[in-house]
Amino acid sequence: AGAAAEARFISSAKGKGLFATRNIRKGETVFVERPVVSSQFLWNALYNYRACDHCLRALETAEENAQRLLGKSSLVLPHPEQCSTRKDLHQQCPRCQVTYCSAECRQAALEQYHQVLCLGPSRDDPTHPLNKLQEAWRNMHYPPETSSIMLMARMVATVKQAKDKEWWIKAFSQFCSKTANEEEEVVHKLLGDKFKGQLELLRLLFTEALYDEHLGRWFTPEGFRSLFALVGTNGQGIGTSSLSQWVHACDALDLPVLQREELDAFIDQLYKDIEKESGEFLNCEGSGLYVLQSCCNHSCIPNAETSFPENNFLLHLTALEDIEAGEEICISYLDCCQRERSRHSRNKILRENYLFTCSCPKCLAQADDADVTSDEEEEGEGETDDAELEDEMTDV
Repeated sequence: AGAAAEARFISSAKGKGLFATRNIRKGETVFVERPVVSSQFLWNALYNYRACDHCLRALETAEENAQRLLGKSSLVLPHPEQCSTRKDLHQQCPRCQVTYCSAECRQAALEQYHQVLCLGPSRDDPTHPLNKLQEAWRNMHYPPETSSIMLMARMVATVKQAKDKEWWIKAFSQFCSKTANEEEEVVHKLLGDKFKGQLELLRLLFTEALYDEHLGRWFTPEGFRSLFALVGTNGQGIGTSSLSQWVHACDALDLPVLQREELDAFIDQLYKDIEKESGEFLNCEGSGLYVLQSCCNHSCIPNAETSFPENNFLLHLTALEDIEAGEEICISYLDCCQRERSRHSRNKILRENYLFTCSCPKCLAQADDADVTSDEEEEGEGETDDAELEDEMTDV
């Protein structure tokens, strides 16, 4: 079967959109997409969320995952055979010891970008230019994370290693770009009030670590800001978890009623205990650039959603409704709670984080509503905006 969706140019204001090429049924997978480039978040990796350095597959067993999140090494999970982690397949880079879930991932990373980025014996040397860059980034971008300087580093390394450099430069240039003013807003959002000085510091460290004359423009102040904004605007959060894989497998087991109730109660309690200990940080998290997914526009009543059911960077776009041939396929950039808020609140979040005002059918229908947030929303206003949004970007 041919592709169920294709990207089309809509207008200069809206850019591209994704459209169904045939009728798609509710629940159907519209496409599965691998990212052009992806990377785990730096704090996430530092806190021992162990993921494949290439595809972000969670490397711990479900039991190890639960033990770490609970801070309790004595925990035993029932039905260990439902855990999908295959430690016998894991491999390390022989030079720098980063870990991969398989020989295939180690090879893919080596062929695309790892030759340039492999730290070899300097992995723990704080004076190595790449380590200085990562340290500077961590000091600017605390959890909850939404982006990583290493995604940009992998873009540069990919072009450096490529035989056909123009092909890759073109691949990266197809992601939506912003005007200079909008770029400043994206950078400001990611780096905060000190952003001009911080961006310049990052650019100098980035240049020291990675400069390449084929990509001269990426290292100029304007080019670096554009690259930064491209990643900030198009980066799709990726979340993986051995524990959630195990839970899905357990949910599918055909068990006698009493055993099923026991297992469900055990899992519910486990998640409550983990939340007390680790809060909302359950997953290995990173971000990636996806060509098709990045063409999906936002709607407050989306007809599709993204997920990572294979426990790696493969993004599945699934239809939430029946979609007719020719209809635009939209996802939501907001989480469920945010979508229930007033049009004014929704657009405030979209404007701040994605630089646009929504005109989906729901927003148009509510266009005459008062431009104030309701009282109960006001109370929750303060703390929700940022934290919820970061959350939403990496939901699995």
